[in-house]
Parts: sequence; structure tokens; C-alpha cells
Amino acid sequence: MLITRRLEFDAGHRIPNHASQCRHLHGHRYAIEITLSGQVIAAEGVSEQGMVMDFSEVKAIAMTKVVSQWDHAFLVYRGDQMVVDFLAQIAGHKTVVLDVVPTAENLASEAFKLLDVAYRDTYGNALQLERVRIYETPNNWADAARE
Repeated sequence: MLITRRLEFDAGHRIPNHASQCRHLHGHRYAIEITLSGQVIAAEGVSEQGMVMDFSEVKAIAMTKVVSQWDHAFLVYRGDQMVVDFLAQIAGHKTVVLDVVPTAENLASEAFKLLDVAYRDTYGNALQLERVRIYETPNNWADAARE
């Protein structure tokens, strides 16, 4: 069985070597979808009976590990030194420095890495993260999926 939880957040970024508009500082209303696989929990009397995982727990983990970290932050590539230095001058600015260029593809991969260790099987139902989808816009997204 597969289940998916969708969350949204706002963040800025830039693609430093992009040949078009994305080389400029700008922001997006991102959406992230977390897809988990597992067996439906059959244990009698537990809160999660009939579920793969409670959607509120899927959300809580994603909020802690990714969304609250990235929401209203500027996601910047470590190698984009001019922007890293500029943002460091703004007192209290929420900046997330990444080891990769913050494209939708790389953000999906980074989120997958952060979340893969966070979703754990607690009822013997073989729960695991299958896919993280990052929407940069409603019409553009990237998937990082378990191979």
C-alpha cells in the first residue's frame, strides 16, 4: 500500500550558472509530497489500525526534518560564495547552505536523504519512504525515488 502526504512551504533560491531567469535571486511556493509504502496495520485497538501510518505523524516528521528548516529560508549553494557572503551580512536571516545547487532535482534528493532515516517501521508493517516529490511550481516537479 502507498500513502502520500503533501505539504507546502515558501523559500528563495538561485541557480548561479543558469543561462536564463533562474540565475537571479527569487522565490517559490514549493510543495513537497512524501510517499511511504507499507502494509496496513492490522493490530487490534491501536490508534493506527487500518493505516500504513497516521498522516499527522507523516506530517510531523516532514515538518521537523525538512519543511520547518526550509520554510521562509533562502536555499543557497555553498559554492555560490558571493550570495553566501551577502546573506551572512543580514542579521537573523534564515539561510540554508547546501552542498548542491538548489534545483528541484537536488532539493528532492536532499529531502529524500533527510527523510529516509526518519520514517521507521514501528508496527512490523515494512514501512519505508518510497518517493519525495518537490514541486517548484504547479507545473514543474522532480522526484527522488527509492531504487
